[in-house]
Amino acid sequence: VQLQASGGGLVQAGGSLRLSCAGSGRTFSSYAMGWFRQAPGKEREFVAAISWSGGSTYFADSVKGRFTISRDNAKNTVYLQMSSLKPEDTAVYYCAVAMGIATMLQPDMGGMDYWGKGTLVTVSS
Repeated sequence: VQLQASGGGLVQAGGSLRLSCAGSGRTFSSYAMGWFRQAPGKEREFVAAISWSGGSTYFADSVKGRFTISRDNAKNTVYLQMSSLKPEDTAVYYCAVAMGIATMLQPDMGGMDYWGKGTLVTVSS
């Protein structure tokens, strides 16, 4: 089982990027999926999550109104569309899956079933 994140890169402040996370080895259509990030010298933090159906989405306050999350269960993939990027968005972004959205939203992040390896997003000022 593998989660492969992609789409990171270098972008200027105010720009946009779209991250993708494709699952393989099993289907994740019944799982909540989400994105987390870890900036240099900081702890990993929650960014966004989406329920198995896509009907519910959740965002950290720091990205509300700028990021959107979506999923394509037929492709076993979750996306993170990032707009109006700021230098403080610079981080390694990780995708994760969990059986329930409540687990995905727990502060300790210890209940995830699988983590991806991360993709680096660098926002220059």
